[in-house]
Amino acid sequence: MMYAHLFSSGKIGSMELKNRVIFPAMGTKMNEPGGFVSQQLIDYHVARAKGGCGMNTVEVTTVHPTAATSDSPAIYGDQFIPGMTALATAIREAGGKSCLQLWHGGKVAANPQQVSSSPIAFPGISFTPRELATDEVGEIVQAYADAAYRAKQAGFDSVEFHAGHGYLPQQFLSPAMNFRQDQYGGSWENRTRFALDCIRAIRMAVGRDFPILMRISAIEDLPGGLTLDDMKAFSILAEEAGIDAINVSRGVPTGAAIKYEVPPIDLPVGFNVDNATQIKSVVNIPVIAVGRINDPAVADKIIAEGLADFVVIGRAQLADPEFCNKAQSGRIEEIIRCVGCDQGCFDAFVNPNVPFISCMFNPATGREKEYELQPAATPKRVLIAGGGPGGLEAAVTLKRRGHEPILCEKSNVLGGQLYIAGSAPRKEEMKAAAVNMGEAAKREGVDIRLGTEVTPEFIAELAPDEVILAIGSAPIIPPVEGVHAKHVHHSHDILWGAVQPEGDVVVIGGGLVGLEVAELLVERGNKVTVVEMQADVANDLGMLRKICVMESLYGHGVELMTGSKCMAIEEGHVIVEKEGERLSIPAEHVVMAVGSRARDKQNLVDYLQNSGIPYYVIGDAVQARRALNAIWEGAEIARTI
Repeated sequence: MMYAHLFSSGKIGSMELKNRVIFPAMGTKMNEPGGFVSQQLIDYHVARAKGGCGMNTVEVTTVHPTAATSDSPAIYGDQFIPGMTALATAIREAGGKSCLQLWHGGKVAANPQQVSSSPIAFPGISFTPRELATDEVGEIVQAYADAAYRAKQAGFDSVEFHAGHGYLPQQFLSPAMNFRQDQYGGSWENRTRFALDCIRAIRMAVGRDFPILMRISAIEDLPGGLTLDDMKAFSILAEEAGIDAINVSRGVPTGAAIKYEVPPIDLPVGFNVDNATQIKSVVNIPVIAVGRINDPAVADKIIAEGLADFVVIGRAQLADPEFCNKAQSGRIEEIIRCVGCDQGCFDAFVNPNVPFISCMFNPATGREKEYELQPAATPKRVLIAGGGPGGLEAAVTLKRRGHEPILCEKSNVLGGQLYIAGSAPRKEEMKAAAVNMGEAAKREGVDIRLGTEVTPEFIAELAPDEVILAIGSAPIIPPVEGVHAKHVHHSHDILWGAVQPEGDVVVIGGGLVGLEVAELLVERGNKVTVVEMQADVANDLGMLRKICVMESLYGHGVELMTGSKCMAIEEGHVIVEKEGERLSIPAEHVVMAVGSRARDKQNLVDYLQNSGIPYYVIGDAVQARRALNAIWEGAEIARTI
């Protein structure tokens, strides 16, 4: 068995887990309207339980109507017990243990009845919460207890009291959020009273032998907020009150601190483990480490060195529900790695136009039943033009279904834009993911032909049954005077390392690619100015990646000129128009990063239409977008052929 420490059994209270891996509570938007459990949510959890996970934690589950939201399940009434019973039973029958996270978001809950310790809103949240009256606090305490009892009735193996991430218990605990004048505010003893009353009430409701976990933010990351020393002291009190294990996270859902809750690729793997170790040093109950733990070797080392007793492996099990089985059996190279892109999970969760979360590298997340691979009724020869992430996803899926995919890539490198993106600062995992997609195609036996351009003549000779055009996009060259001068470069030339300019550099374009080029250059010692026509930069980045990229740019002193248009490029400087005024920006080199457009494919389309060969266009060949779009479209098309 690989990773013997990670896959050793462990106990939380009276509950024994077969290994040290915990699937955490992550918002999915998979519940039925009204907070009821859906079959989709059951299938999602069953896949991870079958994949070998030690325990599945069901996402934030509302304990009181004042926190009910459309995006979360609920357990504030007996009407929710049947659905929860089905969910807990399904996890158990799939070989896992279950935990229900008990949640009241307070002023974070998207609920017009928002309540909190004090009437102060988080920045960016529209409602100002109502301060709970003293006699109402006891009602909420009892709601936690009743919810825990219902979870036990439903067959859950444990519950988790969420006292972190800026939710209601933390709103009472924090000096930055609690300005009450009654017995629940002011002194440390008073501020801890609500959370400790909840823990004691939950313990009384479920009995001595039913495990109660607690999630906390080890550091609040708010001015004047809770410190690690505060949370160490609180953890001691929580253990005395009846908690059986502490799940150590970080942050609150506002400002830059939110990046710690769903850490993007910019934060190091295992960045929060030290905080868990600090909490472990003062309690006698198991402690669970959290924070971009996406590698079985890292997870095993955490357990082996006694840094924590269990590890949370969350988004890594979105990317690959078989993460545990593959790691334990030594099939490490087969693991589909989470890279912290946040595109399919967090970005989808906060986007009201996306129905539920998923994963860039695993389009089956949230569609476990729908996306079960079905053998092809009639195997076909399918030509795939383009070896980027969309083409690779299509090739692997087709091969597994029994088709004969032939993947042709014009260059000598697989991975396309995803591979290039991995050259930007802090994105090495992206490049590794692109390489892994290529290796997966090779392991499946896909016929891969590098240095091969797909032309009408090539298609005629190959005579495929169907064709997928995944030829990607090319950089836009704007009609600017001087754009073809020798000291003007394309963003890809910089990311590939083909050009390493010295001196002052002006980057034209403040989207993701332009900013990553700026970061790369400034880290090499260049003085960099970014010129962007729009009023803001980074408009094509998700919220959490944007926070990290902007912190890096400001920290390195990159000058950002927004609302500015490049008018001309001349020797030694760039002419920019801003608010009607023309400015001259020193520039020994200029980098164009104004975006990409789909490559010209009209000759291929004309031939395929005239020949009557069915064809599909996916990814950037349709329109320049994210890798997520290309991968998901490749997965979809490969299931329909």
